[in-house]
Amino acid sequence: MSCLELMIALSLLLILLGVIENILHLRARAKIPIRIHVNGTRGKSSVVRLIAAGLREGGKVTVAKTTGTLARTILSDGREIPVFRPAKANILEQIRIVRAAANEGAEALVIECMALQPTLQWLAEDKFVKATHGVITNARPDHLDVMGPTPDDVALALSAMIPPKGLLLTAERDRLDILKRCAADRGAEVIAVTDDDVAQVTEKELDRFLYTEHAENVALALRVCESVGVPRDVALRGMWKAKPDPGAMTTHVVDFFSRKLIFINAFAANDPQSTAYLWKLGLDAHPEATTTIALFNCRADRADRSRQLAEACATWTRPSHIVLMGSGGYNFARPAISHGVPSSIITYAESRSVSEIFETLIGLCGRTTLIMGMGNIGGQGLEVVRYFKNRETLISNEATKE
Repeated sequence: MSCLELMIALSLLLILLGVIENILHLRARAKIPIRIHVNGTRGKSSVVRLIAAGLREGGKVTVAKTTGTLARTILSDGREIPVFRPAKANILEQIRIVRAAANEGAEALVIECMALQPTLQWLAEDKFVKATHGVITNARPDHLDVMGPTPDDVALALSAMIPPKGLLLTAERDRLDILKRCAADRGAEVIAVTDDDVAQVTEKELDRFLYTEHAENVALALRVCESVGVPRDVALRGMWKAKPDPGAMTTHVVDFFSRKLIFINAFAANDPQSTAYLWKLGLDAHPEATTTIALFNCRADRADRSRQLAEACATWTRPSHIVLMGSGGYNFARPAISHGVPSSIITYAESRSVSEIFETLIGLCGRTTLIMGMGNIGGQGLEVVRYFKNRETLISNEATKE
């Protein structure tokens, strides 16, 4: 056999294998009557978990997959397993999740959109998920290098996964008109979460969560559950049992030699709008803090994000100190200083270990200090959260023994 004949034979074999793979995928997908595809700038992973927990409580066999801080498949009994990735994240892994859900006998699949490129967002929806319910949490200015350059472009990019002739549920309000226009173009119905819907989620209900959950996320997840026949009280009961995403906003209090450190994990909120909201939320919740530290985990490959956060930070209630960890801190420092942030309050902790970052923070702390981690949960972000959490646990255990 000549080289040309061999190449032709191999090409035909690959085409045949592709056809067989597609047939198997279509069969698996057809076995799952409810397919919920979740997209948006912030809160995707949390909303996936909330919806899945609400559906499980409602008696529906549900499999979910998140691609947030740590990619996880959540089985029908609530157990979690890591998503196997032999290399970097690839949207083709969505095919495996659909097949796994079908093998579990799932009535519902709740899956987080993992694509950023608008073309890939369309591909993930049209070829892989084919959702019955599309969910867009919000459309905020993030990943502008891919989905921008403007916030309106972000809304248009996210709209690429609206299911044709399906149902779109969203908590986005500022750019709702864009989403509605795109949905109309696809013949999709829109259910928009209103201010009244959010207000119906009471403080008492939010207090039942073991972590800080946002009323908008809960209201959106409740509307999704309601759309498939699960009553509000049943769905909410399941949501209270849900295990939070590792990047969920949590607070850890450490007593360090008579100094009180209040650490808030807000690393997962990395767009200016969400981060500003959480910074204010943290300050309002802890007025006793005499020293405030904004800890930014920077990434050299996210220079645009660092610049946006730096410019926004200049308009916030000014922290006592800004500490820059990770890499590419100059992408944050230069625009921050040019927008009026004093260089004297900026401390550089790049390329340092987590324990060294902790020591840097201790050197800046007062009697009662609020530290909020922001910017990126990736890299050392999650390690810093674990570092504070472990010290909180150790101190609590020692106090119990005494």
